[in-house]
Amino acid sequence: MTIDHRPSPDDAPSEAQIAALVYAFYDKIRNDAALGQIFNTAIADWDPHLEKMCAFWSSVMRMSGRYHGNPMATHLKLKTVRPEHFARWLELFGETAHEIHPPALAHAFESKAQTIARSLQMGMFWRPAAAQASA
Repeated sequence: MTIDHRPSPDDAPSEAQIAALVYAFYDKIRNDAALGQIFNTAIADWDPHLEKMCAFWSSVMRMSGRYHGNPMATHLKLKTVRPEHFARWLELFGETAHEIHPPALAHAFESKAQTIARSLQMGMFWRPAAAQASA
């Protein structure tokens, strides 16, 4: 028996709902005291970035396969990002999701964002040798 983990069309957000969250969220990011400079320095042209993020979230939430990229490689290039920045990113993401979407959908987005943030943090900052030395 095969279990299909893809959301049903009734459960998955629409492309319009994804775009609404992406655009509202990155508007906050661009103006945030803690994250704005990091993002505004790394992203020269926001329009293609926002479209890429819509494709990313479509792939995450709808299993659309629209996104073709390597988030880890992209984030590893960002030398000014620190672990504490992820908490602020998640705070703004959750805040935005709850401002524009019903609670169940906002929670679904938040859950995926938390998983993504943990994965990126592990890839960017976790060093097995350092963890073993402190044990």
